[in-house]
Amino acid sequence: MPTCTALTGIAKSCSNNLGGITEVFIYDAEDTTITKASGTVSAIVLASGTAGQQFVFNRNTGNFTEDLASDLVNGSNFYTQTINLMFHRRETSKSQAIKILAEGQRDLTLIIKDANGLYWVCELAQLTASGEGSGTAKADGSKYSLTLVSEGEEPLNDVAYATLTAFDATLFPA
Repeated sequence: MPTCTALTGIAKSCSNNLGGITEVFIYDAEDTTITKASGTVSAIVLASGTAGQQFVFNRNTGNFTEDLASDLVNGSNFYTQTINLMFHRRETSKSQAIKILAEGQRDLTLIIKDANGLYWVCELAQLTASGEGSGTAKADGSKYSLTLVSEGEEPLNDVAYATLTAFDATLFPA
């Protein structure tokens, strides 16, 4: 059996490790050009005259998972990224924003900030589900839940804040 790439190790980290995500920035995929090297995004270009949007949600209500699927018979590997977001208080402006995300099963580029302060680029994501409702008891609150899914050959790539500032200085100020 051929060896494609030499193995590398993983050292134990001494850094604090927090779960969850804190922010998501969403762009039409057709408006972004991404350059990657060794698992890191080295450049992103935003098409002239286009913009992304920041999606703000309450603490402890967003996450992403990343799963590798390997088919030993076909020899294929791919990663599925699933991003879950919760938006509290149902209102027309949120309904319309969600409707636009789902429009035409559009491909999206997501910039995800995790609770450790790291930024991750998720390419070709699509809104695959939206749900929730009014709740039953007053303490339930009303809300929307969104599920965005991406499938690709690689795990999510990280990106430096300086690269994001060069990409979109409006949403990522210096």
